Amino acid sequence: MKTGRNKFIFSVLFCMFSSLVFSKNDREIWINSLVKIADPVLINLSNNTLRKNMPVETTVEGSKRGREKVTHLEAVGRLLCGMASWLELGADQSTEGKLRKQYIEQVRRGLQNAVDPNSPDKLNFTTDNQALVDAAFLAQSFLRAPTQIWGNLDAITQNRMLEALKSTRIIKPNESNWLLFSAIIEATLLQLTGECKMETINYALSRFDEWYKGDAWYGDGKNFHFDYYNSIVIHPMMLDILTVLKSKNLTDSTVYDTEKNRSIRYAEQLERLISPEGTYPAFGRSLAYRFGVFHNLSQISLLKLLPKDVKPAQVRCALTAVIKRQMKQPGTFDKNGWLTLGFCGHQPNLAESYISTGSLYLCSAVFLPLGLPASDEFWTGKPEEWTNKKAWKGKIIKIDKALKK
Repeated sequence: MKTGRNKFIFSVLFCMFSSLVFSKNDREIWINSLVKIADPVLINLSNNTLRKNMPVETTVEGSKRGREKVTHLEAVGRLLCGMASWLELGADQSTEGKLRKQYIEQVRRGLQNAVDPNSPDKLNFTTDNQALVDAAFLAQSFLRAPTQIWGNLDAITQNRMLEALKSTRIIKPNESNWLLFSAIIEATLLQLTGECKMETINYALSRFDEWYKGDAWYGDGKNFHFDYYNSIVIHPMMLDILTVLKSKNLTDSTVYDTEKNRSIRYAEQLERLISPEGTYPAFGRSLAYRFGVFHNLSQISLLKLLPKDVKPAQVRCALTAVIKRQMKQPGTFDKNGWLTLGFCGHQPNLAESYISTGSLYLCSAVFLPLGLPASDEFWTGKPEEWTNKKAWKGKIIKIDKALKK
């Protein structure tokens, strides 16, 4: 009896230890991947050398469209959109906390340069319509890190940034996901200043209400597009916009709840797209955003809104497999550490004409769960197989059911 009891205790302790080691390694993999992606952008921006050192890889058509005018804002806004939640944890005396302190300071200096009229790295917010897109992602980072990004900016930089965001109002958005770019900028202005153009927000939300197709899918405009834009832009921005409106008592709670439930359902679908091998289908446009296509799944994980049948640990394990697979692919980075055009390595033929080097940094959106502390169950939960890994082993999985509204 004593021997059996000792074996049981040893087994429990071994499982606990294995789980902690595995989870720690997963978080380290995510952080190491994030900083590898972030370093070229933030080191250069904080040193006023982003324009000098950042390559501008694009298509022939992209070059004709002048992608070099907006690619630097793209890199900054998109990177911080995904990095913000991790930085918002703030500095502490742990190794990770000291690392966050380093990046928080780089971001502070970098954004100061980004809106300094005398800086060689002053970013363009108006010269090209594309600037609206990436001002929106930058605005989203302020919503996600109100203390460690926005709150660490000095008053002069904050005022300059607010003026930069407002300057994008001259850009008329297309009747597509672009409406949400204007809307989230206004929602950010509302959150930061108490004032905004509510008609811009209301128009975007009303149009997407019209464009809803069912089972958590919106049209990107009036037509349906089979791509990842419901995850890349639509659900994350709608949910963040409605969160601001809800906090200000400017929307009916049922509107927020409807979008929340749709976002949750779409996250459930995204988890099911990850294969047992850690791959996912290469369909639709903007595949050069790589694992940024899981923006919605990562946001729902950060907000702790995953469906009850989808365990946080299975999402962690699934996304870790995806991150490892794409990060290790030869050609993903150039010799100086900048991301290259491609989906799995260097595949410049996969880039649309609106894609350039800066565009690629939207891949950082996958890292949103790093905003959950290391003690959260997302990181401490024992390793779990994700849906398709279980399904292709013949294990029991939940029957998938459509969302009715």
